[in-house]
Amino acid sequence: MAIESLALASGTAAARRDALPPIPWRDPHSVPPEDLQAHIARLEAACLEQPDSADVRTALGMAYAMNYEVYKSLDALAEATALDPTHFWAQLKLGELHYRLRALAVAERETTKALALARNGWQLAVARRQLQEIRRASRISPRNITWGKPLLMPALVLSGAIGLAAAALGWIS
Repeated sequence: MAIESLALASGTAAARRDALPPIPWRDPHSVPPEDLQAHIARLEAACLEQPDSADVRTALGMAYAMNYEVYKSLDALAEATALDPTHFWAQLKLGELHYRLRALAVAERETTKALALARNGWQLAVARRQLQEIRRASRISPRNITWGKPLLMPALVLSGAIGLAAAALGWIS
């Protein structure tokens, strides 16, 4: 929380935008579950106190992801990007979460947005590296599914085939 308070105390929008969200750990296996739950509770309370803070929502989304709560993490990161569409870390972490879920087309789109939001060389390098990993995975992944096609017609055909089979079996008996 010290980084965020420093950025907020400085009062400049640039300092706030460049501040990393406060996450005390990088490896979820090195954190006792009770410490992670306590950290999540503190971040949820901070979200109630500061409903307009994209930084806090980004940190909450990252903590949820470390706790393997995917849907809560997606919701928190989506809220952070909705609150501040120019928030680099929220956009980058949303892309990273989609990458880890192997929704590669969405991950590439979100990471490309983050790349455009990078404010310094370090952020640019982090976003480029993530985009490079996503594109590498896209080339070799057998699960590169976009789910963009409507499923109504195949469902109707399958239902009709099952209905015909049931009628044929009923007629034979």
